[in-house]
Amino acid sequence: MKKRFISFMIACMMTTLLCACETNTREESTMTENIATESSEQEENVGGVSEEDKGSFATGIATEDSSENSSATEETSAEEAFVLTDEIEERCPIAFTATRKDVTYGEYTHGTYQSTTCGMERGYCILLPADYSMEKKYPVLYLLHGIFGNEYSFSGDSSNKIKEIVGNMAAEGLIEETIIVCPNMYATTDPKQQPGFDAESCLPYDNFINDLVTDLMPHIEKEYSVLTGRENTYLGGFSMGGRETIFIALQKPELFGYVCAISAAPGIVATTDKFMTHPGQLAEDEVKFAEDATVPNVFILCCGTRDSVVGTYPKSYHELLEANGTDHIWYEITGADHDNNAIKSGLYNLFKQIAYDKATDK
Repeated sequence: MKKRFISFMIACMMTTLLCACETNTREESTMTENIATESSEQEENVGGVSEEDKGSFATGIATEDSSENSSATEETSAEEAFVLTDEIEERCPIAFTATRKDVTYGEYTHGTYQSTTCGMERGYCILLPADYSMEKKYPVLYLLHGIFGNEYSFSGDSSNKIKEIVGNMAAEGLIEETIIVCPNMYATTDPKQQPGFDAESCLPYDNFINDLVTDLMPHIEKEYSVLTGRENTYLGGFSMGGRETIFIALQKPELFGYVCAISAAPGIVATTDKFMTHPGQLAEDEVKFAEDATVPNVFILCCGTRDSVVGTYPKSYHELLEANGTDHIWYEITGADHDNNAIKSGLYNLFKQIAYDKATDK
């Protein structure tokens, strides 16, 4: 009897141990899976910023575009009478954002140049006209991305309709066929340094003015068939690219005939926003052109009225420029966020002003 009781007790103890081991194994497996998931999430959210947010900061929040693949839009585009004026329009007309069957659009390619400013080889994407030829010379727009972006940001985001806007306006004879250069604006001297929401991480953006003027522009003018001179050289940017567009235009106004800063990020003057503290590049009374400067023909600042990222900072730049007596165009896009509606509007009005000036000159 005692032997049977002892055997029963041993069996119970073994069963308990096995269950405990199985439970521990399941818990360890679950913990491992959770760690892997957390690690994956951390990789996707470096510095607390998701990949989706990075894209929104770089080239705008994507919005639906009813003009895509619309035959009705093409018919409307052909029938609408466009009258060229120098008036600002909040929205880029569908006629210029539509993909039209009667227009052949250029494609982006990638190139590199040696940057003495950064001490390394750097890349850029370039949009050449569909019939690009070395026998012809073209004006050029340098288009700057937002924070966390790179040279592929605009070429990889078709929602901004860059190819369509420049291609359609050129096809209508409003502007000359134009080359668009999309550089990597993060001009760091340390290949390991990465963008982030702190003052040190943002310094390479402020350094881009040197890389642009000293290295990139001479490379583009040497390697491609571009028209030189300020009348044929344009500058535009979005978000952080808009901030640097304003800064570059104020520091080097003689280089650019037409400038557009879209949804410009804070940081030109000292401030603290919801992301970080900015030490500032200029004092408030320095946000202006030098008295004897050759200034751009057109200097545009614009932003959506519902911008959830930069808020009213673009308007504050307008107010500083106005207070300092600096001529510029300021307008808001009703209902637009930090999105591609703002970008399409800014680019369209930039090219529209170019078209009007060229038509008036002729």
